[in-house]
Amino acid sequence: MKLLLLMACLLFCVEGFSQDKNVPADFLTPDFHKGRREKLRETLPPNSVAVFFANPVRNRSNDVDFVYHQDPDFYYLTGYKETDAVLLIFKDKQTAANGTVYSEIIFVRPRNANEELWNGGRLGKEGVRSALGLNQAFNNTDFKKYNVDFAKFSNILFYDFNNDVRDDASDSTDLYSLIEQFKVKVNYPSKSTALNVQPEQKKKNLNTSDLDNLMSGLRGVKTKEELELIRKAVNISCTAQREVMKAIKPGMSEREIQGIHEFVFKKYQAEDVGYPSIVGAGNNGCILHYEDNYKPLITSSEMILMDLGAEYRGYTADITRTIPVSGKFSPEQKLIYELVLKAQEEAMKICKPGIAFQDMTLVTQAVINKGLKELGILKSETERHNYYPHGCCHHIGLDVHDKGARMRLLENMVITIEPGIYIPQNSPCDKRWWGIAVRIEDDFLITKTGVDQLSKLAPRTVDDIEALMKEPSALDDFVLPELH
Repeated sequence: MKLLLLMACLLFCVEGFSQDKNVPADFLTPDFHKGRREKLRETLPPNSVAVFFANPVRNRSNDVDFVYHQDPDFYYLTGYKETDAVLLIFKDKQTAANGTVYSEIIFVRPRNANEELWNGGRLGKEGVRSALGLNQAFNNTDFKKYNVDFAKFSNILFYDFNNDVRDDASDSTDLYSLIEQFKVKVNYPSKSTALNVQPEQKKKNLNTSDLDNLMSGLRGVKTKEELELIRKAVNISCTAQREVMKAIKPGMSEREIQGIHEFVFKKYQAEDVGYPSIVGAGNNGCILHYEDNYKPLITSSEMILMDLGAEYRGYTADITRTIPVSGKFSPEQKLIYELVLKAQEEAMKICKPGIAFQDMTLVTQAVINKGLKELGILKSETERHNYYPHGCCHHIGLDVHDKGARMRLLENMVITIEPGIYIPQNSPCDKRWWGIAVRIEDDFLITKTGVDQLSKLAPRTVDDIEALMKEPSALDDFVLPELH
């Protein structure tokens, strides 16, 4: 009797998980994902199949895992947000043994009452069929016996394996097992074989080079549905920058500033950050991917570089603002800041369809080199230096450095333009410049004739920043008790 009651409780909980209606209504629709699969199918080479695996779960420590994040390609094509799954998309229609004709098939985690009680609901094959519109959905327990002659395909397209998926020895349907089963099905070479075989012999019909180009072509140009989500992510991120500009005061910590940004993200129901938040005061801003954010006390003489982006429904913004902690730029800070701003604006002027990322990087480099020479920081405009060590642009979308062609911009791509100048301590220039780091990063939609700056909400001129920093903050009266 107790066992029956326990099972009833488990089933009740599972039903509650699986049919919860208290979820956001603005996720991408099944029709969107179906359309993306159809677009990919159009680009596949003749007589081919594309194979995608879900992301693995990553262990954080002991029995605690990192919050799961689906492989962006897998999510883009399916909307499925669980692990232990494999998707096959065929160029041509296939016929199953029972006569069913299909052009795609997915294998997913089966329902499991006990696991769902602890870790949340699973869609299972029926849920994938009804909620995601993938009619040929089966439990991943069926993948091993899935009978298809992979040898008949001219191309089996997939991303090669990095051997970084853990094997749960107690689970024969985990992602590791699915990958191993796939390797057997396609005659993937073993390590010992691979050492003695030339690449052209080893691959045969195994194509690990072309799928990334096909997906980049798809994901680089955004649809109307994607643009709506990106705009929301950008507006959330810009609002956070504005609130921090009003709230920041000398004596705060980098971590506190990070917390205000991310609180605003959560207030607007952003699921996560799109990448580790970068909040670097003073010389810390000279570390391009500074993620420690440990500095306990920011001072009035410093600037603070804040590179943060909200992830909203899978899509991420990427906004950087650099502001004076005191609320007013010093003469040296202002000179460097306005030089970076000028470089960004010159890149904006030429940004349109047909332009390459490299074209905009060269424009920003020319402006910055000329300006640094005029300030006496460089001896000549052609002097090699590390004050601007990165390119100025990248795609954004499901990844902060999203997939997309870099050679020529196309209408409806979404990119960043982010020049910067970083002058760390002990640089070979006058000490008055040491510790100044400025990056200005905005997000842009490529239009037919130019760009639409999506991140206008976050001020970026000296006058606008200083004016906003004088405004009161909703956090001015938020004072926590001291801890002893």
